[in-house]
Amino acid sequence: MGAGALPRNDEIAATAVSSHPLILGLQPAALVDHVAPVDWSLLDHIPGDRGGSMPVAIEELDHILEEVKAHKLASPDELSSMKTMAGGSVANTIRGLSAGFGVSCGIIGACGDDEQGKLFVSNMSFSRVNLSRLRMKQGHTAQCICMVDELANRTMRPCLSSAVKIQADELTKEDFKGSKWLVLRYAKFNLDVIQAAIRIAKQEGLLVSLDLASFEMVRNFRSSLQQLLESGDIDLCFANEDEAMELLRGEQTSGPEAAVEFLAKHCKWAVVTLGANGCIARHGKEIVRVPAIGEAKATDATGAGDLFAGGFLYGLIKGLSLEACCKAGACSGGSVIRALGGEVTPENWQWMYKQMQIKGLPLPDNRN
Repeated sequence: MGAGALPRNDEIAATAVSSHPLILGLQPAALVDHVAPVDWSLLDHIPGDRGGSMPVAIEELDHILEEVKAHKLASPDELSSMKTMAGGSVANTIRGLSAGFGVSCGIIGACGDDEQGKLFVSNMSFSRVNLSRLRMKQGHTAQCICMVDELANRTMRPCLSSAVKIQADELTKEDFKGSKWLVLRYAKFNLDVIQAAIRIAKQEGLLVSLDLASFEMVRNFRSSLQQLLESGDIDLCFANEDEAMELLRGEQTSGPEAAVEFLAKHCKWAVVTLGANGCIARHGKEIVRVPAIGEAKATDATGAGDLFAGGFLYGLIKGLSLEACCKAGACSGGSVIRALGGEVTPENWQWMYKQMQIKGLPLPDNRN
């Protein structure tokens, strides 16, 4: 293990994980989510677009946390109305693949030597994620407040500015050796690390999956994203409807069909998720539309796209058809919206297995 790597404490050592995980997630900065149901009116006092994700400074984060505590809604089925857990799009996908689908996964990144860092390590190792590529550094771990309104929409305010993160020159071939997939989330401020990871991953024969992150990220840094897609190094791309709309801004045609066609020019697999309307996906000349799971009662949309990606990747690993991959994604995405936060509860994994069975999908070997 390289200098500055996270020590294999008893908790991690006790976790039987593959030394060469099938799927690796790159999340340069470990992140802890504070998820709370809030009154709609609170969002009028928070700067930035409602429903979006806008970075804030630590002082603003502390201020919003205080506001949230004053305006949070009592959640009838939760002991506590705020949940704190390991977060971030990539961590959600990786944790879901490991805990719910039994796929061997690892994460590349860095966490601080603070309470949030310890919480991130504990949460991810509990889900059997390989953390040998997670470096522990002196400093703060990134945090994000996820405010969930009565309609299950979430507004996120991440605090990343002072957080520790892995640098491009810290990545090694050893980190990627023996794995099959690299999972990424687009972020302009992590572009050097993302590009370095893609370069090494391609040298080691890995396939690369990219999530478009947020409509603000696509809107503000579209040209860098375009270059990344045009490189031909992205094998699989996920976008939600808002991100797809931003991607096609200024184009003659818009809408999910046009977006999936646009992405498919550059990627082997292109997927646009449509929330309650399911998804549309393309692989080569094949295009499929799959509805969402109607039985999924939405409590919080946090992590829906991340878990959808996990289910879709599970389908690809199993060699399933494009339609079946989308169905697995829909089952997985549907499981996380039934409770607060981006982590699926044991009861909701069981719900997902039942939905998969109904749809004739192969069930994971690890289910209880």
